Amino acid sequence: MGKIIAIANQKGGVGKTTTAFNLGACLSLEGKRVLLVDADPQANATSGIGMEPAPTDPSVYECLVEGYPAKDAIMHTSMENLDIICSRIDLVGAEVELTGRKDRERVLLQTLAPVKDMYDFILIDCSPSLGIITVNALTAADSVLIPVQAEYFALEGIAQLLNTIRIVKSRLRPQLEIEGFLLTMYDARLRLANQIYEELKGHFGKMVFDTVIPRNIRLSESPSHGLPVILYDPDSRGAIAYTELGRELVARNRAKEKVAK
Repeated sequence: MGKIIAIANQKGGVGKTTTAFNLGACLSLEGKRVLLVDADPQANATSGIGMEPAPTDPSVYECLVEGYPAKDAIMHTSMENLDIICSRIDLVGAEVELTGRKDRERVLLQTLAPVKDMYDFILIDCSPSLGIITVNALTAADSVLIPVQAEYFALEGIAQLLNTIRIVKSRLRPQLEIEGFLLTMYDARLRLANQIYEELKGHFGKMVFDTVIPRNIRLSESPSHGLPVILYDPDSRGAIAYTELGRELVARNRAKEKVAK
């Protein structure tokens, strides 16, 4: 059975989307079957992976609001093991349209249930908010990966996100757990970046990934070419870091499975 991981942090600009499609691409090259779900109205994961859906193509919006089957909304990317359910700007309207619905927090959970066994990992790119779509993503997920920017206000807002996760866990998704904290935009030359890493480790211990994502110009450039960094420049520090993250994620989950047995 596949694992659904929401990539979330209500703070913008911390590398959620960059992590979603680059991690997905690296996992797919490791032979894992991956579905990327773009649950952000900005649709940056969609364009970053090189997809340009037509206005008539089904997206996350149709799945959430109109009950469109996820299986029919899946599109194949240029990478063999990487599929996507795309997003468009009309997803903004889903916040309002879902408000009055019964079980509105569980719509994405119900949408993804029929396709979960088709993949090893389903990665949900969340918007920088804690609105109803992000709550849907957390309710659908088995775990949450939290990117944290290596800057002064990095830890600001994490308490609010953790509180939201606790509420979702207690009321909607008891099995929800934290996959890990991922330090992004890391510059080893800066003392502040190292301090933030140590502070994260001090607070959250083994929940912090050993892999850190460096500041890297190739990571910034690759979305404009519609390519994950592993295809745009496989020898870049960004590509190497996301490859290591993918391997660490797989190793962590393999270890958890052994313990569970």
